[in-house]
Amino acid sequence: MISLTSNELNYLVFRYLHESGFTHSAYAFGYEAELHKSTIDGNVVPPGALVTFIQKGLQYLELEADLSSSSDADMDDDFSFLQPLDLITKDAYQLQKMVREKKDRMNAANQKNESKEESERENAQEVEEERRDREKEEEEDREDKSHKEREQEIGKENEETHEDHNEIEKMEPEENGACGGVEPMEITPTSISLPSEIPSSDVTVLEGHTSEVFACAWSPSGSLLASGSGDSTARIWTIADGGCGSGMQNEPANVVVLKHFKGRANEKSKDVTTLDWNGDGTLLATGSYDGQARIWSRDGELRTTLIKHKGPIFSLKWNKKGDYLLSGSVDKTAIVWDIKSGEWKQQFEFHSAPTLDVDWRNNVSFATCSTDTLIHVCKVGENQPIKTFSGHQGEVNAIKWDPTGSLLASCSDDFTAKIWSTKQDKYLHDLKEHVKEIYTIRWSPTGPGTNNPNQQLVLASASFDSTIKLWDVELGRLLYSFNGHRDPVYSVAFSPDGEYLASGSMDKCMHIWSVKEGKIVKTYTGNGGIFEVCWNKEGDKVAACFANNVVCVVDFRM
Repeated sequence: MISLTSNELNYLVFRYLHESGFTHSAYAFGYEAELHKSTIDGNVVPPGALVTFIQKGLQYLELEADLSSSSDADMDDDFSFLQPLDLITKDAYQLQKMVREKKDRMNAANQKNESKEESERENAQEVEEERRDREKEEEEDREDKSHKEREQEIGKENEETHEDHNEIEKMEPEENGACGGVEPMEITPTSISLPSEIPSSDVTVLEGHTSEVFACAWSPSGSLLASGSGDSTARIWTIADGGCGSGMQNEPANVVVLKHFKGRANEKSKDVTTLDWNGDGTLLATGSYDGQARIWSRDGELRTTLIKHKGPIFSLKWNKKGDYLLSGSVDKTAIVWDIKSGEWKQQFEFHSAPTLDVDWRNNVSFATCSTDTLIHVCKVGENQPIKTFSGHQGEVNAIKWDPTGSLLASCSDDFTAKIWSTKQDKYLHDLKEHVKEIYTIRWSPTGPGTNNPNQQLVLASASFDSTIKLWDVELGRLLYSFNGHRDPVYSVAFSPDGEYLASGSMDKCMHIWSVKEGKIVKTYTGNGGIFEVCWNKEGDKVAACFANNVVCVVDFRM
């Protein structure tokens, strides 16, 4: 008899979580189950394998129970009495007993109904005969009355016909004049504001990855786009200036493959979970499920491998100066790496659960957040947090400093986003309009300290409730709720001028919204859920990475 090992079952659960979009849960589970030591080849495991196994198991239990030894039709009837949970929780004898009892009750009810129906049929025949006699008499009376009324109506109609004819002639000139205006059919389309679907001629599809693409980032210095995937590679694509072309772009000349494995490809322990360019676009840092951070040149040369974490890396950020790299891991710690020496400078061990996100405040201080619901503000050289924010009731999924480094935004599984200031312990604003977990947040590139100082600073939050919300951070109130998606929204990104917001969802759609008008102005639909969206520095291209192994680059022109 074929059996399933605990290691194989763990892998199926990992894949189920991963495919369902529960990325953090998947990696945390995989780490604790030590899947990185597994020899399972992920390429031979089809999507939805766990659900398929459960369905086949239910079918087997049905056969094992063999509830009826008669025909197939009888057996189908027997199974109709059972629920899937019955098949899992009860043995064959209990199932047979349940079916027998339900069938006995149903047969008894049927017999009772049959005798009752027979009695009712006899009574109904007598009632029916009486009704027919009564209707016959009423019908004769109605015919006499109807004949007299019809004779009166005919006379009246002849008198009114001439008057109606004159009235119609008077109305005709007015009706003809009205026809010169707008007809109702021409008005209808303008009353509905339909988003503009981006044509395929404005989209370049980058093919090459062999698993989901989790992360993408444009180089701040030019036309390079980096992507990170579950296939154990990152890729650096050279995107030509000017308009995107339809079709695929996967020629070797346009892409450099950054392999995170030495032997067999597609090891789950080498998933690329996060990536970040340094400030001048000369170096790319990647974080992997194997707990290692790697630094690459823009040409794809591996410069440094940073080894210290004992679990998957979820977040990686360069400081503005480019001399330090910050990483956060499932091992509950954050590490600051000295890029010049290629060594770790300081490890911060303040969280009691996995570190989910990190973000620099300036060149030497930063914040970390965790599944332990806490946020720590730390500083290089200090052995204790310089500030700790507590207030969330669930995992804190993401944190972001505003452009001036004075306000910190956070979002959580507790359905709230919060805004904090280092000047006080309690949050400044508690943003409570979402009805499900908030996965990510982004500040607009507007207000003091940005290239758009005269525009209002706003915060965007994206949630599993399928909405994006825009917040007035000064007053802590909701400005807009963007309701165009149908599934969880995993990523949002503002255009460099702050006028537009791109969003990517598990519904396979990328929408581009007008921040001022609060409506969709462009939309693109792919063939898989979207994990991340990002703008190039010119603001004329948006990239999106998909669960169906591709990266799409979209031209944006208004």
